[in-house]
Amino acid sequence: MTLRRLLVKLAGSARAQRWLQKNVERSHYLMGIGAGADVEASGERSIFRFLKARFHPPYTVLDVGANQGQFLNVVRGELSSVEFTLHCFEPSQAALENLRLEAGDDNRIALNSFGLGREPGRAELYCDQPGSGLASMTKRRLDHVGIDLAFSEEIEIRTVDDYCREHNINRVSLLKIDIEGHELDALAGAGELFHRNAIDIVTFEFGGCNIDTRTYFQDFWYFFKNQKMDLFRITPSGYLFPLLDYHEIDEQFRTVNFMAVRSTRE
Repeated sequence: MTLRRLLVKLAGSARAQRWLQKNVERSHYLMGIGAGADVEASGERSIFRFLKARFHPPYTVLDVGANQGQFLNVVRGELSSVEFTLHCFEPSQAALENLRLEAGDDNRIALNSFGLGREPGRAELYCDQPGSGLASMTKRRLDHVGIDLAFSEEIEIRTVDDYCREHNINRVSLLKIDIEGHELDALAGAGELFHRNAIDIVTFEFGGCNIDTRTYFQDFWYFFKNQKMDLFRITPSGYLFPLLDYHEIDEQFRTVNFMAVRSTRE
């Protein structure tokens, strides 16, 4: 009997399958799959080491989906010794109030009470409770985890390109997007900046929201390939794993953070 056949035979029980599933989950976590929801545990701080090593200050950071300031505090801590400006976008009025408290009177931070998307307009923002980090422009089906996005509010949507044009932002050092399944819309609204090769780094979250919005990692992989940007998976250790090719196994709908970087290759 070959080793493979032996392993198949040994795996043929409920106990073995549960053990295998637990080990897959542990392995995935160490790969960053399912580890991306908490900015402190996801390895996202490594983005700033990369930013400072590759690009020069002053830095312009756009935090799209700022919620209550979780990423804001990371930016302030990691870029404390260099010149930067941070532009936060949060359309939820309840979350924005907490965001204002976090920002304080820091004149390096600009707060914006609207979201960013594919084109200017109005949209409905759904959430399970005011200020929730689950707020999305798609009413997600979350009955299986006992969550109902029963609250909603009308919000304003603008585009990255329009905002940067209005505020004379010629280059974006870091574009961070976490808008619960609508990240591709925000990227589409930055077409002019991408065309000018004027965005150095993009980070985005991918996970269960993309089931509801019917968007896939393949969409992101080809988007950044067309932009000639190198794509990495962020791991909890801070290691940035390069994704040189697309594989269907990359379609993991548990929260993962990715980084795309303006390529220095010819």
